[in-house]
Amino acid sequence: MRDTLLLIEHPPVFTLGRLQSCEANVLVTREEIEAAGASVVQSERGGNVTFHGPGQLVAYPILDLHGHRKDMRWFVHSLEDAMITTAAAFGVTARRGVAGEEGIWVDDRKLGALGVHVTRWVTSHGLALNVDPDLRFFDMIVPCGLQERPVTSLAREVAAGRTATVTEAMTQFEAAFSSTFESALLDAEEEPPPWRRAFDREIS
Repeated sequence: MRDTLLLIEHPPVFTLGRLQSCEANVLVTREEIEAAGASVVQSERGGNVTFHGPGQLVAYPILDLHGHRKDMRWFVHSLEDAMITTAAAFGVTARRGVAGEEGIWVDDRKLGALGVHVTRWVTSHGLALNVDPDLRFFDMIVPCGLQERPVTSLAREVAAGRTATVTEAMTQFEAAFSSTFESALLDAEEEPPPWRRAFDREIS
C-alpha cells in the first residue's frame, strides 16, 4: 500500500474516543451544541473527547508501519515532534506532554491533541493542531478529560504582530512531517476537494 497523509480543516464537531468517561466530559446538552453550529460524532480512536473546527489543522497519517517501525511509542512521539517543529516555525516553543498529558503543550496550555488507532500496524486517525480556532468551543467540554487545563492556539502564543493561519501551518507541517518520517511527500494523483490536501509516498 501507499502511505497517505490527509490534511484537513473540519466543520465544527466534537469527537468522542473509546473511553467511557467521554460523555461525562461533555458539559452541555446536544441541543446547545447544535445551537452553536457543531455536532457530536463517536470515533474509534483512542483518547477522550475533543473538538475539531475551522482554524485547526487536523492530520490523518495512514501509514503502514511495516515500512517504518512497528513501534507505537515511536509513532506517537514522531507525530508530537512534527507538531513541535511546526510550532517552532511560528516562534512558539512547545513540549511533549508528561505522564497523563497526551499531545503537545506550551507551559501548562494544550496546543495540540493526539488520538490514534492502529490495525495490523496500519495507522488511522491522528492529530489536531490549534492554529487559530474559536477556543470557546473547548469551554463546552473537558478537553481530553483533563480538568482545569487551558487550551491555547498558535495565534494566541505567537509574538505580537505575528499571525498564524492554517494555510501556513499546513506548509510548515508538511516539511516537519517529511523530515520526521524521512519521507518525501508527493501530490496525490487525484485532485482533492478544496477542504483536503493529500500526500503520499511509496514504501521502498
